[in-house]
Amino acid sequence: MAKGSVRKKGKKWYARFYIEDESGRKVQKEFVGTESKSETEALLRKAIADYEEKKFVGKAENITVGEMLDMWVEEELKPGSLSNGTVMAYTAAVKKIKKYPIGSRKLKTVTADHLQAFIDLMSYGGVNPDGTNSKPMSKGYMLQFSAVLQNSFRFAVFPKRLITFNPMQYVKLRDRKEETDIFSDSEEDITPIPTITHGEYQKLTDFLIAKKHPALLAVQIAYYAGLRIGEVCGLTWQDINLDEQYLTVRRSMRYNGTRHKHEVGTTKRSKVRTVDFCDTLADILRKAKTEQHKNRFRYGELYHLNYCKAVKEKGRTYYEVYSLQRTQETPENDRELSFVCLKEDGAFVSASAVGQICRKAKAEVEGLEDFHFHTLRHTYTSNLLSGGAKPKDVQELLGHSDVSTTMNIYAHSTREAKRTSARLLDKVVGEA
Repeated sequence: MAKGSVRKKGKKWYARFYIEDESGRKVQKEFVGTESKSETEALLRKAIADYEEKKFVGKAENITVGEMLDMWVEEELKPGSLSNGTVMAYTAAVKKIKKYPIGSRKLKTVTADHLQAFIDLMSYGGVNPDGTNSKPMSKGYMLQFSAVLQNSFRFAVFPKRLITFNPMQYVKLRDRKEETDIFSDSEEDITPIPTITHGEYQKLTDFLIAKKHPALLAVQIAYYAGLRIGEVCGLTWQDINLDEQYLTVRRSMRYNGTRHKHEVGTTKRSKVRTVDFCDTLADILRKAKTEQHKNRFRYGELYHLNYCKAVKEKGRTYYEVYSLQRTQETPENDRELSFVCLKEDGAFVSASAVGQICRKAKAEVEGLEDFHFHTLRHTYTSNLLSGGAKPKDVQELLGHSDVSTTMNIYAHSTREAKRTSARLLDKVVGEA
């Protein structure tokens, strides 16, 4: 059993214990603790237990945290079993971490305090080293950053053996404490999810029509069916049943910034779902289909067809999406996709192009100052719940993992429903 002790230097306590190097000699390992002696002693016990389990000495040499993260992405993340969407999200988190001082710090010098300070900056916001302000990140993003650091530092311990123990095991993802004003005049302490009125939706569609922008159909589908931006762009005509008025969400389109390619992959929950839609959307889709047939004849050989090809890298399969004119040859093994959302010349409409025009509408259209594409999904949900739809049905239409997610996010939309339920007691009294 390794032996250790703690000592105070300045305001902080330091822990140290003895380990065996490769030649069997006893060498001292020291790391910084906290301002509390008991907390530092607890950290020491954990560090000793961790060392006793692994029995090796780390060799980080001059490698930085950023270099270790790159190593983790290439050697463990990409060859792993996580979905392509998760890999993209984690890779984006790695890029962001590397922009901060923690990314250039030597791995062998990193302590739990350094990592805790970085996590707190991300969680609470504050002043960045360059003097700019950092806004607090959402809980979802924080969980991503925490997962990246937890897994990469574990990887640095084993199998890479760059460090002896994982300092991330001592880092806490602290929740932001919400202040409640008990003297506020507001009726409910609920932060409203942004939605748009039908009039504002019409302003948006008028803006897109005036611009002759192909994102119009994507916006209409999201407003009347509640699909995410990637799900809308990934829809094909084979996914839509116009006779029975339902569509099947099977895939999502996204731009892979690492590979610089548009791809189709699984949805957020990696599940297929069916979404019924109204007569209004059915008419919109029929007109769009007719218009696309006209464009096919109008452009002739210059009309584009859309394909996807499977590309394997590090045991992972990506489905790249691309467009070619009819006169261009396509490999036999590539699959043609009849996307619903198309440009006039037949080329697919990417999720990034839709997002870009939505940001332009936000800047130029009065009443849409808080708008983004996902607002259409919030509006769809709010309209259903306010109209009396059953929460369980709404959950399934949205593809949420459980109904509590739906109700927690859209609690403000059920104000009238709660009022109606409360008034049911009047009937009980009247019948007594």
